[in-house]
Amino acid sequence: MNTYFITGIGTDVGKTVASAIITEALKADYWKPIQAGELDFCDTKKVQSYVSNHKSKFHDNSYALQTPMSPHAAADIDGVSIQLKDIKPPKTNNHLVIEGAGGLLVPINKKNTILDLIKPTYKVIVVSRHYLGSINHSLLTINLLKEKGFDVSIIFSGNEHKTTEAIITEMTKVKVIGRINEEPYFDHNVVKEYAEAFKSKL
Repeated sequence: MNTYFITGIGTDVGKTVASAIITEALKADYWKPIQAGELDFCDTKKVQSYVSNHKSKFHDNSYALQTPMSPHAAADIDGVSIQLKDIKPPKTNNHLVIEGAGGLLVPINKKNTILDLIKPTYKVIVVSRHYLGSINHSLLTINLLKEKGFDVSIIFSGNEHKTTEAIITEMTKVKVIGRINEEPYFDHNVVKEYAEAFKSKL
């Protein structure tokens, strides 16, 4: 069984939808170690609403913080100290999809970042979305992961931008799983269609 860590080149690039699609494709378990803000409809609940198979299990956050900010800042507001040793992957005999928070170097405390949550055995999927500066952010993210020795692939999110996608693919040589288009809405049916399309690339 494999563990997939879903990270992004920044915030709001589509990690949660991508996580739902990968979870559905593999009928995997899902875990978001750190949730910051939106606790009433957190990412775990969003993914759960998108997934229609009956095998996936949804594991509790290690930290659920009140404020939609960088985890280190949200934790400070809550009077919490995030400790790396307390963030332990759930035990499962199934594939596991882990969703990060923001990008790789988002701090979780004064010493550690999201990157420190990724174990050497994990497969890392980077979600890239086109905006001014996204090529730079994509290359920085992917190249750092490659330097660390991770198995890296990419999902493009949003409307197609051929020159952006082509240069990222050419310069990194990583596998492209596919693109999640700018859909009018996402629900379990749309997610299931993408899951079927992406399954063979995972």
